[in-house]
Amino acid sequence: MENRIDKRFQQVTEEGRSVLVPYLTVGYPDVSSSFEIAKATFECADILELGIPFSDPLADGPTIQMTSYKALQNNVNLKTALKFVKDLRVSDNTFPLVFMGYYNSFFKYGLSKFLVDANRLGLDGLIIPDLPMEESREVSAECSKNGIHLIPLLAPTSTDERIKLACQYAGGFVYCVSVTGVTGARSGLSSNVEDLVRRIKKHTQLPVLVGFGVSTRADVEYIERFADGAVVGSAFLNRITESDAGKETDEAMNYLRELTNI
Repeated sequence: MENRIDKRFQQVTEEGRSVLVPYLTVGYPDVSSSFEIAKATFECADILELGIPFSDPLADGPTIQMTSYKALQNNVNLKTALKFVKDLRVSDNTFPLVFMGYYNSFFKYGLSKFLVDANRLGLDGLIIPDLPMEESREVSAECSKNGIHLIPLLAPTSTDERIKLACQYAGGFVYCVSVTGVTGARSGLSSNVEDLVRRIKKHTQLPVLVGFGVSTRADVEYIERFADGAVVGSAFLNRITESDAGKETDEAMNYLRELTNI
């Protein structure tokens, strides 16, 4: 079966547009609410990145740290997230789903077992921000064996050698970090991001998406000029946090529509 991420990029290429990828912490603000929000994104986004809560999220800023902490309080873990995917697949078996989680979560579960289970339940991609580059080859091979794409994170500080190596083991797309530092909504994107995307595209034919600091329609329009799409995390979660009780899904979808002018 062809990976759903690849199918989605084929579709948007034919439509002549870029992709939008929201990031949602599994279990925030609670499991049932996050499930309803996740299902709703199928209508106004292209790929969904699901964050696995972790006690020490080194790449994440205050918003995602807060949502991760709340999800952990709600007893959410990797098993919860896998069931989340299984339940989402009852609603839709075509929408691409990606996990973003730290290596220790998968190591404790058993990487090979996790990938077998994730493939069976309907996961399409995996982002591991703290994966050592020297382990990428082995992890990528395990992912490929199970039909799951290993998606690398590359930052403005990445050397050309690191970019080349990361692209060698990448699948699905390359996640371009727009700034040096942690995630979080910011006022404007770094001017270095365009150069980074150009450097990455020298080494891969895969789509390149830009994340970290994306929060407005202007950000998305700027990214569309040189990359294949945008990932929005902290600003999306902030809108959920600021919503009135019971209105989280509506507000989350309104925000995504603002970004895409739908």
